[in-house]
Amino acid sequence: MATPAATLCPPTLDPSMRPAPATMAGAADFIRGTTLLFPIFGFPAAQVKAPALMNPLFARTGIDAAVVPIEVAPADYPAMLRALLRARNVPGALVTIPHKATTVALLDDCSGAVRIAGACNAIVRRADGSLYGDLFDGVGFVRAAERRGFSVAGTRCLVVGAGGAGAAIAAALAAAGAHAVRLHDTRGAHAIALAAQLQGHFPGAVIDAGDAALAGFDLVVNATPLGMEAGDPLPVDAGQLSPAMTVGEIVMKQEITPLLAAARARGCRTVTGREMLQEQLPLYLEFFGLPQGSHDDPRQPDATPSPAAQARPVSMEPQS
Repeated sequence: MATPAATLCPPTLDPSMRPAPATMAGAADFIRGTTLLFPIFGFPAAQVKAPALMNPLFARTGIDAAVVPIEVAPADYPAMLRALLRARNVPGALVTIPHKATTVALLDDCSGAVRIAGACNAIVRRADGSLYGDLFDGVGFVRAAERRGFSVAGTRCLVVGAGGAGAAIAAALAAAGAHAVRLHDTRGAHAIALAAQLQGHFPGAVIDAGDAALAGFDLVVNATPLGMEAGDPLPVDAGQLSPAMTVGEIVMKQEITPLLAAARARGCRTVTGREMLQEQLPLYLEFFGLPQGSHDDPRQPDATPSPAAQARPVSMEPQS
């Protein structure tokens, strides 16, 4: 695969795949023969929130498109992805747990964010039929954290989970100026390898792998599926949380996970998985070549970004 610059630069989409505006009120409330379909691949798929956020947005703005969850097991995923993206009315797709890392090898080309983190969560079919992938989890999380008042620059961050989302978030935190990023994962060798990979791209930050002791960290992020199911253990020892910490979450099945509830009880600032997804919506629209109504904020409900979030977009360019 080629290695283009990692800043957001949407690929050229087949002009024939541009969605037409709906011509009558409520036309985007149902799927028609002209509707563009964007599957979101996951396993399981019950927890995905993108359809609940994006389909009402399409309805409000008259975009003839729909996001449809597709639950597919890892063994069947490569064939399913290739088959669906051959359909003329399926110009792109979203990807969630556990397929983000697998997707990279299925692409013809990718962004620098994908190359650095080794994961992909958005795919578009270009005019020549090739598949181009990008990764917005990390940028979405950083923007959500800064919208909540947390400034990444100069901070110490702990990311629990070194899968696709954890890699994306760790890379985005380093790119946003974090002083130190620690990765913790039950797969110790994997976390060590990922930390070394990210350190090579971001020499200005201290990136390592180690335990999940919370002392000294300004930001703690759960990038594991823990919290998705009732009875899951907490990903970290909540007794070590302090009010000065910000605690973030990627799980969206419930907005306030047990980890976030424990963090709020201890006076911590929190960032939800839904907030992370909301910050990705404008990026998805641009990536897929979909209209972004000038008076319709796809992040709904509206909120004003912090000065840090307004002034400094996150770049995933490797540091030198």
